[in-house]
Amino acid sequence: MLKPLHLSRTELAAYVARQLAMFYPDGLDTDAPTVLAAHMDAALARLGRCINEVRWWTPDEFDHLHSTQYTLFLYYLANTVWKATGNRSLCSKLFGLNKALNGIDLFYEIDMPEVMFIGHSVGIVFAKATYGNYLVVYQNSTVGKNHGVAPVLGEGVVMYAGTAIIGGCQVGDGTVLAQGTSLVNTDTPRHCTVYPGQSGQVVFKPTRRDPLQDIFRR
Repeated sequence: MLKPLHLSRTELAAYVARQLAMFYPDGLDTDAPTVLAAHMDAALARLGRCINEVRWWTPDEFDHLHSTQYTLFLYYLANTVWKATGNRSLCSKLFGLNKALNGIDLFYEIDMPEVMFIGHSVGIVFAKATYGNYLVVYQNSTVGKNHGVAPVLGEGVVMYAGTAIIGGCQVGDGTVLAQGTSLVNTDTPRHCTVYPGQSGQVVFKPTRRDPLQDIFRR
């Protein structure tokens, strides 16, 4: 079972509630400590599934001072509370807190995969799209809609810094977007690396080495 470092689970819920009160001093959601504590175990279980898959992180340990782990924690907590209670006010604050602290736009209603890795959270935007497991995303990357159409990402998609997947894209399993690549209304084959091409086109090449081997324990 995932063990938070430094704080007990009850203290962690109180810590998040104090952060929310600091950022949103509106006097609402006075029951936040109780609600957060009630759903802390479920949120940490989801976070633990993710942490235990990442090679660089100690299994079954969560450090709330680790910014990437805390980014993932706030999302899983918000999404867990939302699915269990439908408390839009509280979940909006958790979403806003994550955005303020970590610079990520990850709405609580979005269904993210069980296992994912955020390289650096600043500037990352996630739309309501379909995400496969073992997703990897680095800073300043965007998954967005185009005319209301959202992309579908397969398993093991890697988005290096400054990349975008926009609109009606069917992104095959094991697709790697090289730094600065934008994929717009374009499908990809499986297990390929996508590079920027001329005139806005993209170029597909076979992936020489699976980057997921360096990140996940699978």
